[in-house]
Amino acid sequence: MKVAFQGEIGAYSESAVYSFFGPSVEVKPCKNLSDVFESVKKQETLYGVVPIENSIEGSVNQTYDLFLEYDLKVCGEIVLRVAHCLIAHPGTQLKSIKTVYSHPQALAQCRKFLEKLGCKFISTFDTAGSVKMIKEEKLMNAGAIASERAARIYSMNILAKEIGDTQNNYTRFFVLSKQDSPHSGEDKTSIIFSVKSIPGALYHVLKEFSVRNINLTKIESRPTKRTPWEYNFYLDFEGNRNEEKCREALESIKDKTLFVKILGSYKAAIEESKFNF
Repeated sequence: MKVAFQGEIGAYSESAVYSFFGPSVEVKPCKNLSDVFESVKKQETLYGVVPIENSIEGSVNQTYDLFLEYDLKVCGEIVLRVAHCLIAHPGTQLKSIKTVYSHPQALAQCRKFLEKLGCKFISTFDTAGSVKMIKEEKLMNAGAIASERAARIYSMNILAKEIGDTQNNYTRFFVLSKQDSPHSGEDKTSIIFSVKSIPGALYHVLKEFSVRNINLTKIESRPTKRTPWEYNFYLDFEGNRNEEKCREALESIKDKTLFVKILGSYKAAIEESKFNF
């Protein structure tokens, strides 16, 4: 079994793969999130793992947008704690760091540390990829923000651990597949829908879940990119779409929406995933 993820070996997304599928699974690194979706679509891999939101920086908008482009299912959920480190070449001192590289979200999550360090910071496509880049290009006065595991993989030195602005830093990931996941009894369901631009349109959709005592765990709006100020809504709720009350709610909102796309029902991640290696 092979699983695609975005980033280089050592990325947080790779750790999410192992936490869900186990350490013996084969992984396929991809440069872009769209490459992960494409890999699963073409069945180059059975599954893909993509970040959907971070507890500090919020939603990963590109992932949400890709769900409209690809007809793939969400068949799993992973919640992984993110512990950022400042990584550099062996022998490099903290005071000599002039530039720090990392993914934009990682840089934003370590803003206080970087401001105190007083260095320049540059965005890259991946955390682990930044470590690999400063090693291969021999950037001796540069650092990268990534995981402790990334430092081990690329034989680099950790100058500082736990440099994030808060310790409560978690990223939520979705597992992609072309197949539905089996009913687990502890499921969540994710959907996309849009509504007419009339008063109370969104309220009448959400009411169908409320009257059936279905708990909504997230709602997110994203521009349709077709007409200014029109939005698609991404909704997560507790329960499996095949359960009677969930099935009734989904059926009842059809005439209150312009379209509804069910991304999938999957076992909810009750607690953070553990992965150490």
